[in-house]
Amino acid sequence: MPTPSMEDYIEQIYILIEEKGYARVSDIAENLSVHPSSVTKMVQKLDQEKYLIYEKYRGLVLTPAGKKIGKRLVFRHDLLEQLLKLIGVKDENIYRDVEGIEHHLSWDAIDRIGDLVQYFEEDSKRVEELKAVQKRNQEEQD
Repeated sequence: MPTPSMEDYIEQIYILIEEKGYARVSDIAENLSVHPSSVTKMVQKLDQEKYLIYEKYRGLVLTPAGKKIGKRLVFRHDLLEQLLKLIGVKDENIYRDVEGIEHHLSWDAIDRIGDLVQYFEEDSKRVEELKAVQKRNQEEQD
């Protein structure tokens, strides 16, 4: 099982490969706001753990296990963003909040959150009712 730090790298590599067709150390470093040397160290570790194949100066490729985990990590991130939007978290806080909580939830919790998001999205009246409750609560706080 990858560590939270490893998950961040796998997720970012997966996203880059999906968007560009490749992931370079410099792109990963820029997107994660870390030094390229840190990326190289982590990429070597991910290679040892069989999440990707890394050849110096040639690039990297996710293994089937790395792709599977990357896809699931992107799903988790997107689902948590959906939930936070649904419950009325301000857009400017969503990314930071998701980054803060995503590694601390079990996959069981993620599955239940998926059920909850699906419940609200199946019927727009449910979302409207939720927003009405949020509005009332906000007015009470003001």
